[in-house]
Formats: sequence, structure tokens, C-alpha cells
Amino acid sequence: MAENKVGAVKKTPAQQKSSPNKQSDRRFKSKPKSGSKRQSMLNTQRLAPFKYDMNELLSASAMDPAKASSFLATVIAKASRVSTKDAKEFAKTFLEAGDLTKEEFDRACKLMDKYSKYR
Repeated sequence: MAENKVGAVKKTPAQQKSSPNKQSDRRFKSKPKSGSKRQSMLNTQRLAPFKYDMNELLSASAMDPAKASSFLATVIAKASRVSTKDAKEFAKTFLEAGDLTKEEFDRACKLMDKYSKYR
């Protein structure tokens, strides 16, 4: 920006065109999102019922209660921040280790699908 003799700031032609309410102009010029694909993630608004159902499942399983608590916290974190697919892969490691049975693993996956949404 250049100053004239009086000390006032001279605006460039691009600055002169802009309206005083720049936010309203931006509202109509939205850019398409690039690169991020929609993924199935845990619905955080339905977190309490999900925890309740998972706790019922884990209390009926043969998994150690301390391990079950850590398992549930990690599943919730992965499912709500990364994707339910990653949370299912994490649960599969417990299936392979023998901490969960195939039926318990299937029920946990169904619960993750039930309480998820695409975002």
C-alpha cells in the first residue's frame, strides 16, 4: 500500500472492490473439500449408550476387567477419532490373542456399526 502526501493509505484496486462485510462474501464462495474421504466414525452424541452396551459385552466375557477398561477406552478413541475400521482391526488383535471369542468380537463390531455415522 502506498501513502499519499496527506498520510492516508491508498488502496489497491483489489482492496477497493471488497465489501465491508467480508464474511458474507466468503459464505457464498465455498471451496470443495479435497483429499478427505468420508469415513464411518463413532457418533459422539451416542457415546453413553455405546459405553453401556460395550461394558455389558465385556463384563460377560472372560477378559480381565482392567484389560477390558483399557480395551474399551482405546476402541472409543480409535472409533471416534480415526475410523471404526481401525477400531475393528484393533479388536481383532484381541480376538487373535484369545481375549475375545468370535461371537464377542462380532457383537462388538455390530455395536460399532450401530453407533457410528459417516463424517
